[in-house]
Amino acid sequence: MDNVDVVIIGAGVVGLAVARALALRGREVLIVEAAENFGTGISSRHSEVIHAGIYYPRGSLKAQFCVTGRQRLYEFCERFGVPHRRCGKLIVATSDDQILDLKAIHAVATGNGVELHWLSAAEAQHKEPDVTCTGALFSPSTGIIDSHAYMLALLGDAERHRATIVYRSRVAAMWLETASVLLAINDETRPSLRARMVVNCAGLHATEVAARIEGFPQAHVPRAYYARGHYFGLAGRTNFRHLVYPIPEPGGLGVHLTLDLANQARFGPDVEWIEALDYHVSIDRAERFYAAIRRFWPKLQDGQLIPAYAGIRPKISGPGEPAADFRIDGPGHHGIATIINLFGIESPGLTASLAIGDHVAELAHGFR
Repeated sequence: MDNVDVVIIGAGVVGLAVARALALRGREVLIVEAAENFGTGISSRHSEVIHAGIYYPRGSLKAQFCVTGRQRLYEFCERFGVPHRRCGKLIVATSDDQILDLKAIHAVATGNGVELHWLSAAEAQHKEPDVTCTGALFSPSTGIIDSHAYMLALLGDAERHRATIVYRSRVAAMWLETASVLLAINDETRPSLRARMVVNCAGLHATEVAARIEGFPQAHVPRAYYARGHYFGLAGRTNFRHLVYPIPEPGGLGVHLTLDLANQARFGPDVEWIEALDYHVSIDRAERFYAAIRRFWPKLQDGQLIPAYAGIRPKISGPGEPAADFRIDGPGHHGIATIINLFGIESPGLTASLAIGDHVAELAHGFR
């Protein structure tokens, strides 16, 4: 049986950031990933936005890690040559009633230490001539990133500090010992790995992974909910230079306009609660997208939207419930000194990833 210091389950953006943070602190790290490559789950199906930290309740982990992680992420991109652009975004009110919503957003953002600027309708249209609104907030610190290049840089730096990754390695079962965890991989019925600590960064499968730990208190495994978000691309070129967001909706931030680094526009995500993992994008949803987008961009023409892809958020709060915060459950939470579980790591997980990595590394150090 092979022995290792720390096993990271999952090689998405957060798992890679956690692995790097631990490796930088001299820990022996093994990343086990069920897929054939890193970042094939949640980390490959999102908007690639560097968030400012605008919407999250003051004092929440999402707010803390997004604001701290955002600055760290820009510095990381500069240091490692990761393509990105600090393009800024507009949050637009499309009726007089929504001005009150903008005021509420501004108050939350200010409490989080995030810079936002009030814009009149004319000032917003000066920035984006095709936008129609009654007022807007401008976030200068919002940006976009090549998320694959970012993950490649995280993995490369982790490996330079002696972390190792293995693919096609699904954790089938785990057993708790007094000071270690035994792991069985793929079709094994007996353990082949012993780790001093396991960090569960399995994203969509984090609750399933935690439930496989024999002897782990299941009261500390939350129920998982899945919220699918669809994206549509824009046929043809766009004149937009900034991201454009509407007022948030329950479960998400509303159908917004984002740009990639080639200045191609895409729209999404919407929110659809589903029972099982399914990434199908139906053209039938386009009608709802046209209606949502035309509230702030009336010039969108029929036939311009093309189905692109879907992502799924691993939520730990269900429809109609208040949005749950990140859960990073260490030994102080559940009483097991060898397990750290990350639950509900959805947006702004990419932006917050470096801060999350440091937090987990500190938790792991406290129980070394």
